[in-house]
Amino acid sequence: MASKLRSLLSRSGGSFKERRESFVKSSITSRREEDGVDTKLTPLSAVADAFEDLCATVNAGSFDGDLDLKSFCDACSLVSVLFTCLGTAFKFAELEYGAKVGGLKGAIKTHLTLNRIIDYDIKQGTVRTQGSLTRQLRRVRQGIDLISTLFKNFLNSDDPSLKEAASSAYAKTCAPYHTWAVRTAASAGMYALPTREQLLVKLNETHESAEREMRRFIKASDPIIEYIDKLYTKRNISLDW
Repeated sequence: MASKLRSLLSRSGGSFKERRESFVKSSITSRREEDGVDTKLTPLSAVADAFEDLCATVNAGSFDGDLDLKSFCDACSLVSVLFTCLGTAFKFAELEYGAKVGGLKGAIKTHLTLNRIIDYDIKQGTVRTQGSLTRQLRRVRQGIDLISTLFKNFLNSDDPSLKEAASSAYAKTCAPYHTWAVRTAASAGMYALPTREQLLVKLNETHESAEREMRRFIKASDPIIEYIDKLYTKRNISLDW
C-alpha cells in the first residue's frame, strides 16, 4: 500500500506533502461517497475519519504493533475542536489535552512511534515524571476516552441538557486523576455546557448525522484506547495514574 501511495504521488505535481494531503483528502471523499453520506467534512466527521484510519492500521494483519507518532498526533489534534464545541465548561480539558498533544508533536522527529516514547522514558526512569512523554500520552488517551464516553452518554439519552452526560463521562475517565481543585472547577463548569441542540449547531450536524458520526468515532476510538493501554500493561506499568 505504501509503495502504491508513493507511485501515485510521484505522478502529480507539487511538493510531496501537498500531494500526500491531496491524496488523503480524495481517499476520504471517495470512501464517504461509497458509504452514501455527505462528502463535506464537519468537525465530527473529520475526527471520525481520522480515527477510522488509525483503527484500520491497528487492526491490519500486517500491523507490527508500533503506531506512527505523527499519524496519531494528527488524528488527536482534531479532537481539540470537539472540546472547543463544548464551550467554557470543558476549557480545562481543552487546554490540558491540547498541551499534551503539542508535547507529543514536538517529539515526532526524535521518537517516531508510540512504543519508542515509552521505551525512552523507561530507560530514563521518567515514566511518571511530570512532563514526560509517557505521561503526556496517558493524558491524551484519557482525553480521547472522555469524548468517546460523553458521546456514548449523549446517544443513550434524550435529555436536552448535557450536564448529566458530561458529568458522568468526566467522573469515569478523568476525575480520578485530577486534583480536588480541578475536579471542583470542572463540576462548576458543567452548568455552562451548551444544550443538546446548541451542540449540534456548533458541530454543524443534524440529530441523524451526529448519531452516525458519533458512533463511527466510538467504534474507531475504542480499539485505539485499548491499544494504548496495552503499551503500558505489557511493560508492567499500571494504569491507575
